[in-house]
Amino acid sequence: MAGQPASYGPNPALKRVGRGLERVLFNSRWLMAPFYFGMVICLAVLLFKFGVVLWEFIVHAPGAKESDIILGALSLIDLTLTGNLILIVVFSGYENFVAKIDHAGHPDWPEWITKVNFGALKQKLMASIVAISAIQVLKAFMNIDTAFDPAKLAWLVGVHLVFVFSALMLAISDRWGGGE
Repeated sequence: MAGQPASYGPNPALKRVGRGLERVLFNSRWLMAPFYFGMVICLAVLLFKFGVVLWEFIVHAPGAKESDIILGALSLIDLTLTGNLILIVVFSGYENFVAKIDHAGHPDWPEWITKVNFGALKQKLMASIVAISAIQVLKAFMNIDTAFDPAKLAWLVGVHLVFVFSALMLAISDRWGGGE
C-alpha cells in the first residue's frame, strides 16, 4: 500500500457546507421581494398624488392661462413618467432578480415585461430620468415670466445635461460591452 497514491476526494462535510451556503445565497434573492412590494405601495401613493394634481388642474382650468394649462399637463406627464419608471423597476427587477412571473393566464400581458434584461433596465431607467429632468427644465422655462431665478435654471439645465451625458455614456458602454 505504500506505493499507491492516496485518492483525493473533496471532504463530504465541506461539500455539504458549500451546498448549504449556495442555497442560502440563492434564496436570499427573496429578500428583494419586500422592496418591490414597497415600490407598489409607492405607485399607489403616486396615484393618489396624480389624482390630487388632476383635480386641481381641472378645478383651476377655466380661469387659467395657457401657460398654466401647459404647466399642469407637464406635471401630470411628470407623474405618469415616474409611475412608468416604478413599473419598469418592479417588473423587470422582480423578473431578473427574484423569480420568473407566470404570465400564461394573462392574455393582455405586455411582451416587454419579460424581455427587459439588466442592460435594458438601465437604459429605460436613464431614459425615464432624462425625460423627467427635461420636464422639470421645461416647467422652469415656462415659469420664466413669473419666477425667474437664473441660478435655479442653471442648476436644472446643468443637472439635466449630466443626466443626458450619463445616459449617453451608459448607452455607449452597453454597446461596447455587448448590452449586458
